[in-house]
Amino acid sequence: MAQRFLQLAEVSEVLNISAAQAYALVRSGELPAIKIGGRGQWRVEATELEAYIQRMYAETRSFVEAHPFGGTAEE
Repeated sequence: MAQRFLQLAEVSEVLNISAAQAYALVRSGELPAIKIGGRGQWRVEATELEAYIQRMYAETRSFVEAHPFGGTAEE
């Protein structure tokens, strides 16, 4: 059975970013997460991570469409 919740270290590994960057994504609310346990450990649901990745693909696609490579007559 697949893991439902991921630790921030696992999130940072999946996204190939630092642990600090993963923490910043969670703290900003950009990546939904929960705090559990007495020490308040952050956990990200695997489905939320996948949804975040898909949102980033969509945002990137929109950015690329709005800023086509190769430029325009303005060059």
